[in-house]
Amino acid sequence: MSSCVFVTPKSLTFIGECKGNVFPKRFKTIRNGGGIIAAPRSSETLKLQTLSKQGIPLDHLKVEEIVERQSEGNHFLREEWCKKKMKFQPSFLEEAYESCRKICAEYAKTFYLGTLLMTKERQRAIWAIYVWCRRTDELVDGPNAVYMNPKVLDRWEERLEDIFEGRPYDLLDAALSHTVSKFPIDMKPFRDMIEGMRMDTKKCRYENFEELYLYCYYVAGTVGLMSVPVMGIAPDSSLSTHTIYSAALHLGIGNQLTNILRDVGEDATRGRVYLPQDELAQFGLCDADILRMRVSDKWREFMKEQIKRARFYFKLAEEGASQLDKASRWPVWSSLMLYRKILEAIEENDYNNFTKRAYVGRSKKLLALPLAYTKSISPPTLVFN
Repeated sequence: MSSCVFVTPKSLTFIGECKGNVFPKRFKTIRNGGGIIAAPRSSETLKLQTLSKQGIPLDHLKVEEIVERQSEGNHFLREEWCKKKMKFQPSFLEEAYESCRKICAEYAKTFYLGTLLMTKERQRAIWAIYVWCRRTDELVDGPNAVYMNPKVLDRWEERLEDIFEGRPYDLLDAALSHTVSKFPIDMKPFRDMIEGMRMDTKKCRYENFEELYLYCYYVAGTVGLMSVPVMGIAPDSSLSTHTIYSAALHLGIGNQLTNILRDVGEDATRGRVYLPQDELAQFGLCDADILRMRVSDKWREFMKEQIKRARFYFKLAEEGASQLDKASRWPVWSSLMLYRKILEAIEENDYNNFTKRAYVGRSKKLLALPLAYTKSISPPTLVFN
C-alpha cells in the first residue's frame, strides 16, 4: 500500500531541527534523545486522548537538509549544468509531457482538473512527478508485482540516478529528467519513496504508530517534498518555508492514513495489516479480528479514533495549502476535501471497511471542486476562521 502528488496512486514527514520556527505555533517541540518531535500543545492533545499522534525523531529523516537543498538559491548551478548535458529536441519533450498528462488525466481525474489552473511549466512538472510516483508504486502494487524482488528496486534506483544525471531510459523518464533540471528538486525524497517500496516487500505488520508513521513518510510524505518546489510558495506568504513544507507533509500523512483505513479489507486478503498492533490491543482487537472481517463495537470505537487522527493531520495541512502559489492551491485543496470525504464514507458505511468500499461518487467529487476552488482563492484569514 503505497502512495502520490497530493492525490496518491495508493498514495504522500516532518522537518527536523532548524534555525527558524519549523512548526506551527500550535506545536511545542520536545527534545527526545538526539532529535526533535512535533507534539501538539496540551489543548489539542485533549482532542485525541486515546491514540498518539507523535511521530519519530524528525532529524532522523534529514528533511531539513532536503528543504535547504531545494531552495532557489542552490539550484542555479545545477540548472546550468543540466542545460549543457541534456539536449532534448522540443518535439520529444512535448511528446514526453503529453504522455504524462494523459496518464494523470486517466488515473487521477480530479487532481488533474485542479492542475489545469497552474502555469504550463508547473503543470507538466507535476504530471511528470505523478507518473514517476505511480510507476514506482506499481512495482509493488501493480499487475507485475508478482515478479517483485530486491533487484527490481535496486535497478529502479539506478534509473532514478540516471534521470537526475540527464540520462533518461524512456519517454516518461525524460519528462522527469527535464523537470528536475528546471526546478530545485532534490533526489532524496525519490530515494526515500523507493525505500518505502522496499519496506512494503519486507514488512506487513507495524507494532506502533511510530513505525507506521515512518512508512507513511516514505510512501506519501515524500510526495510533498517533491511537489512544493514545483507548486511554489506565494510571494506574500506569512509563513516560513519550513512550515509550508511541514504542512505539505502533513497532507501526505493524512492521505496515507486514509488510504490505509479505506483499504483494510483489501489488504487483509493479502495478509497485510497496516494498523498499529499496540493500538489494536488497546481496543481488545488483534489480527484475527481483522482477518475475520467482522464489524464489532470494539472495531467501531477503534476506527473512530483512527479517523480522528487522520483528520488531525488534514487540519494541520490546511495552513500550508493556503500559502502555496495561488495558481497551485486548487489541486491541493481538492485533495484535502476529497480525502476527508473518504473518511466520511467509512463512517456512512458504519465503519465496515472490510467488505464495503469507502467510495466517493463522481457527483460528490464534482460538487467538491467549486468549494475547493473557493478555498484556494480565499485569503488565509478567511480559510481558517
